[in-house]
Amino acid sequence: MADTTVVVSGLGAITALGADAGSTWAALLAGKSGIRDEAAGPLAARALPVTIAAMMAADPADRLTPVRARRLDRSQQAALAAAAEAWADAGSPGPDPDRCAVAIGTGIGGVLALLRQDDILETAGVRRVSPRTIPMIMPNASAALLSIEYGARAGAYTPVSACSSGAEALALGARLIHSGEADVVLAGGTEAAVTPITVASFAQATALSRYSGDPAEASRPFAADRDGFVLGEGAAVLILESAEHAARRGARVRAVLAGAGITSDAHHLTAPDPAGAMQAAAMGKALAQAGLTPDDLGHVNAHATGTPVGDAAEARAIGLALGRRLPVTAPKAALGHSFGAAGAIEALLAVLSIEHGVIPPTRNLTAATVDPDLDLDVVISPRHDPQPAVLSNSFGFGGHNVSLLFTAGR
Repeated sequence: MADTTVVVSGLGAITALGADAGSTWAALLAGKSGIRDEAAGPLAARALPVTIAAMMAADPADRLTPVRARRLDRSQQAALAAAAEAWADAGSPGPDPDRCAVAIGTGIGGVLALLRQDDILETAGVRRVSPRTIPMIMPNASAALLSIEYGARAGAYTPVSACSSGAEALALGARLIHSGEADVVLAGGTEAAVTPITVASFAQATALSRYSGDPAEASRPFAADRDGFVLGEGAAVLILESAEHAARRGARVRAVLAGAGITSDAHHLTAPDPAGAMQAAAMGKALAQAGLTPDDLGHVNAHATGTPVGDAAEARAIGLALGRRLPVTAPKAALGHSFGAAGAIEALLAVLSIEHGVIPPTRNLTAATVDPDLDLDVVISPRHDPQPAVLSNSFGFGGHNVSLLFTAGR
């Protein structure tokens, strides 16, 4: 019988901390920040109440020919960049095209292209609008582009579940392998939505941090004085394979995606259920699917955006689900919140935590500033311990809850 254990054989990313997975990881461990004041950049000249953001450390357009870059939204460029790294890292898996699928989540899609083409329509008229506008703005374009790029014919899927989109894409990829529909899946998330309109909207909803000091200190998950998240951008792609396919080609197994739990709060369009019950249920499902208990975990990679309500709900859920005080880390303190890409980027970090036996630190915290009401063991400096299993949480607007459980490769 075929072994449909889901292994991770390749990693690729472009984030606010680095142009690839390796530089992102190194910067995170070094305690660096990708958050800066963008008042002179994409958030210029609009009198916005918030101008800090976490832009990608490199321009993904530079990885493409100028002609191709002009025909793609920035989110699509980022997906292509991350996928190229992941595919090469996996040793170019070369699957049967009819057994290769794509699942790339996004929260918003090509909003930069939409805004740019709307400006052209308003200032120059309909004849100047690009005929490629729809392909640039449709959320499924990144998945479609990767299916074309890598000849993947087993389906090109696009979960659109706000902040959970990238994690849900990984869960979907695992399901495709477990069901026998695919041997290889390019799975992850992409987002490039740092614009005046998105920042203005989040600011009006009081979701963004208005920290007035050093921008690098603005994102403060689990801090007693946390006041909101910092909007970011980026992409990550993981190559998922059945263990049988990976073994057949002698692939390096970086980790196993051993469990995935998905639930919904059925509570509110933007606020999590403060009780945390369904977030806890997602973690419980991931553990059950993996056949593990909380005692098997090394740490939790928390969703932890830095909002007062969201962090409190997640802390409560972690307590409900695990029943013990596990180490917790919150990468958004350094990366910002890349919305639909966040779950995929943090899944990638969970894999690297297992590989290197280290829990990355949470920036902008000291033992004295961690919110005592949350009762969490928040990791504030790199902690070198074997990580046999890591739980990675992603909780999105609308009550979308996804927990992924990674274990060491076999």
